[in-house]
Amino acid sequence: MPSLEDFHIQSTIASALSALGWTADHPAVSEAAPTAARGHNLVAVTPPVPSYASPALAGVLSRLESGLRALALVPPGQLDEWGALLHRLAAGTRLRVHVARGTARAMRQLRADGLDVVVATADTALSLVSRSTLQMDRMSSLVLAFPELMSGEESITPLMQDLPREAQRVVYTSDAERAGSMVERYARKALTTQLGDIEASSAGPLRTVSVSWAGRTRALADLIELLDPASLAVWTVDRRYHEAIAQSIGTNQPEVQLVTGNAAPASTIIAFDIPTADRLAQLQEAAPEVVVLVTPGGEGYLARIAAIRRPLQLPGLLDEARSAEAAQRRRIVEIIEAGRSQRALLTLAPLFERFDSAAVAAALYEIWTNSAPAAAAAPDLPSTAKVYVGIGKKDGATANDLVAVLTKELRVDRTKIGRIELRDAYSLIEIPAQEAEQIAGALNGVTVRRRRVTARVDRGPTRPAKADGRAARPPRRADRP
Repeated sequence: MPSLEDFHIQSTIASALSALGWTADHPAVSEAAPTAARGHNLVAVTPPVPSYASPALAGVLSRLESGLRALALVPPGQLDEWGALLHRLAAGTRLRVHVARGTARAMRQLRADGLDVVVATADTALSLVSRSTLQMDRMSSLVLAFPELMSGEESITPLMQDLPREAQRVVYTSDAERAGSMVERYARKALTTQLGDIEASSAGPLRTVSVSWAGRTRALADLIELLDPASLAVWTVDRRYHEAIAQSIGTNQPEVQLVTGNAAPASTIIAFDIPTADRLAQLQEAAPEVVVLVTPGGEGYLARIAAIRRPLQLPGLLDEARSAEAAQRRRIVEIIEAGRSQRALLTLAPLFERFDSAAVAAALYEIWTNSAPAAAAAPDLPSTAKVYVGIGKKDGATANDLVAVLTKELRVDRTKIGRIELRDAYSLIEIPAQEAEQIAGALNGVTVRRRRVTARVDRGPTRPAKADGRAARPPRRADRP
């Protein structure tokens, strides 16, 4: 059997991959790893679990040279998972990996040319680009992780504009159909690989437990306590979590085993990671009871491969919910006993005359817990104003650039942005009048398309906004400010 080094992966990274349990005959290694190591584009269809990308990531890391960088764009909920995986693969090498949970540290290290691999969400990456610290034209490889779990293509488009044509694109997706247009646009002529038949249905009923990424180990221990199986196998994609699992549940008992690949017969098998359809079929052949830990974003994939699913609620989660409700009740009792409710009673007295006091209290509780409809009474509709921005078509600016800066960097609600008029030398952005000065001040001096722009409020006439809160459509012709 050929070794992993035969696929031109650096020996240190290959050793890390082998330590995780990957073998040269695995399809993800025999196809994805050498393709990524040679710098070719790759599209891989897998369950939405970062561990499946280990071989391709090893290939990407193996080709990074001095002065070249790689960017991994990942869903917000998977940032820590991808970061931990890349740190594990790069351990023992000179590669410098940084997980950008914010912009401050990443900006400092990028300016010092101190990073080889940046792991970030699209929002954070866009903010770094707008500050001219993350230079897309220096990226030799881009890893796009499960774009169907991100906010939308508009958050990725501005980042792809400056990516060199020859830069490598590696795309992992759990839904090839939903990601198809993005793949066609950004990773054309890529080698496409697929692990298992994603349309196959499981052989029988499947039990599922919804968990967070950080809560899988604890949920596994609670699940074993609840089921108390006579014999147990815990299946994982690779060995990355085996040590943490062993410490949590204790695997020194003969009836408990940790496995990757094919699972041996057991009374219960728990899939720590979401399996492919082929692997799920094998697990169900090996055990009469199979339980899958479903992480955020994995519900859609699992629904396509398992027709019958029976959710299982862990006692620990129910206890937490009960504890939260008890804490809220204690808080209410404290306010009543402290006698601080007199002012509230005077305010609510007219309601008590019209409605039952219990109904009033229930409505207030809904408001308190933020579960009531957001607006019982619509506020007065604001007028709109135009903000002049000193960048236009001749500078290569697009409406997406301006929207991205407003929403991602300045945190302006997208519903407040009206029509954007692009002229040759400037642009006009329509927003609510009462926020125009604040937004114009924040926008002034921001870098857009590598240009520091000037911004000010256009003192032209204002018009009432539409009922949905978006700015009204301006006249077809607008005076130059």
